[in-house]
Amino acid sequence: MSKKAAFTSDLDFCPECGSILPLPGLEDVVTCRNCQYQIDVAEFDGVEIHSKVTFNKRENKSVPQTEEEYTGPTADRKCAKCGNEGMIFTTRQTRSADEGQTVFYTCPVCRAQETEYS
Repeated sequence: MSKKAAFTSDLDFCPECGSILPLPGLEDVVTCRNCQYQIDVAEFDGVEIHSKVTFNKRENKSVPQTEEEYTGPTADRKCAKCGNEGMIFTTRQTRSADEGQTVFYTCPVCRAQETEYS
């Protein structure tokens, strides 16, 4: 069933292409989804698989109450609500990596928020 492997590895990985192997099921072989390499299920006998899901803890961010609490880099951008020149901004990658970042602007005077998808 299984042919001579290109390199040796843990049973979690395909010895031919290095891809992660699917878990053994009801079939007699485990087949790599990438290169179709097959490993006999008997080779997995006695192997224990443990998994754990860990969630990140939520951060409790307080909303700034005064103008002094608004800190960060400023941009030469006019607030659409109060007309103040200069808005504080932060950037986040909210879409896929090959797309532009999202810029969040906050007015330090009236606390108006604007979003720009670049």
